[in-house]
Amino acid sequence: MTTSFIDTNKITPVSLDGGQGRYAEILNDALCGAKSVVGSLRWLEAGQSLDAQSDDTTHQVVYLMEGQGVIRLDGKDYEVGTGAGIYLGPSEAASISQKGGSPLKLFHLVVPSPAS
Repeated sequence: MTTSFIDTNKITPVSLDGGQGRYAEILNDALCGAKSVVGSLRWLEAGQSLDAQSDDTTHQVVYLMEGQGVIRLDGKDYEVGTGAGIYLGPSEAASISQKGGSPLKLFHLVVPSPAS
């Protein structure tokens, strides 16, 4: 195993269509050999949201690094701030939207389910 330094400040964010904010992949096979695992930073401005949906083969973790937001799980809204997070198992979904005066910064990790 090789230790990899990833300078996230040198990775240019990409804007997403449909009010999904900006993202930058910071963990993947090309950057550090992380097979099938994808980690990204995401930024949401006013009116933007992330709709996280696990398929039947992945797990996801979304961690709020900065800002305030609203997480919607099973039809219920939860106001959250820095340090909050969610775990989504296979076939689960949630949405996170920005709230307040500053952008919302998230770490989003997608991991495949272990082989059966």
